[in-house]
Amino acid sequence: MITQSYLTDLTYKINGACIEVHKILGPGLLEKVYHEALKEEFTLRGINYKSELQTEIFYKSKKLNCDYKCDFLIEDIIVLEIKSVKSFDDIHRAKLLNYMAILKVPKGILINFNVKNIYHEGQETLVNEHYSKLL
Repeated sequence: MITQSYLTDLTYKINGACIEVHKILGPGLLEKVYHEALKEEFTLRGINYKSELQTEIFYKSKKLNCDYKCDFLIEDIIVLEIKSVKSFDDIHRAKLLNYMAILKVPKGILINFNVKNIYHEGQETLVNEHYSKLL
């Protein structure tokens, strides 16, 4: 059974993996580099993930013919979106919330690798109505 406590522990593991990648590679690289490094780090840590998961978008019950991919879906319960930008914008948060709604997952994490310290300035966690239903 998935609980808020389990999600908190998993969030800690995900953040740890991101911090490790950032510690080794540092800021200033392209997002794709961090993406590939995270795949390796998640595998090393035994964190189950789906990378560049294509999600279906519907408009008035019709499936749209478009590619919409989230960076990572971790253990089918947390969406991880990674960036290498000056700072997060509201559009980054909106995109993450949309992925969470489409995939019906309770939690999402934004990570910005283009900072000096991920823990203090490069990560945000968002939850939605699915989270409040968990114990």
